[in-house]
Amino acid sequence: MTAGRGIIHSEMPIGEGSQTGLQLWINLSSKDKMIEPRYQELLREDIKKAEKDGVEVRIIAGESMGVRSPVYTRTPTMFLDFTLKPGAHLQQSIPEAWNSFVYVIEGEGIFGSLNSSPASAHHVLVLNFGDGLNVWNKSVAPLRFVLIGGQPLNEPVAQYGPFVMNTKAEIDQTIEDYQFCRNGFEKAKYWKSHQVG
Repeated sequence: MTAGRGIIHSEMPIGEGSQTGLQLWINLSSKDKMIEPRYQELLREDIKKAEKDGVEVRIIAGESMGVRSPVYTRTPTMFLDFTLKPGAHLQQSIPEAWNSFVYVIEGEGIFGSLNSSPASAHHVLVLNFGDGLNVWNKSVAPLRFVLIGGQPLNEPVAQYGPFVMNTKAEIDQTIEDYQFCRNGFEKAKYWKSHQVG
């Protein structure tokens, strides 16, 4: 979802039992803050996949192994969901100036260089600029992690409640627009929550 102007949203999983998921919020540049909202639905079966030498990747955003996601992100982004079989090695390029991190979902892997300590489930590894990513699964179980990265905006961030802008004055203006139903919020007084799915 590209929130843009005039929208307040909440996306929560629905269904019985325990739910597991990752939700990534990416800031828009100041020039894009007031664009019209846009939603792209990508069903599980529509997520592009690639597999090679014991490495499988689901390409949610960005590109890996020569396969590109159909998802368009205004801020250039990668969101890659990897599974490495035991003994597998991955080398993934990352644009040099991007911020990026790894979140380990399950298993244990060696990230960066072979002399690094293994990282296990529920750990985050922040990568250095220009690193790219090397990963080895030296364990007897599969390793699953996400690689998330994006082009830095190098802009200030001001946040209040559901609103994210660049300055406190812009936040104040957005709250006023919301309260007085203007600048995209014209129908706000008629909004009702509903479940989709």
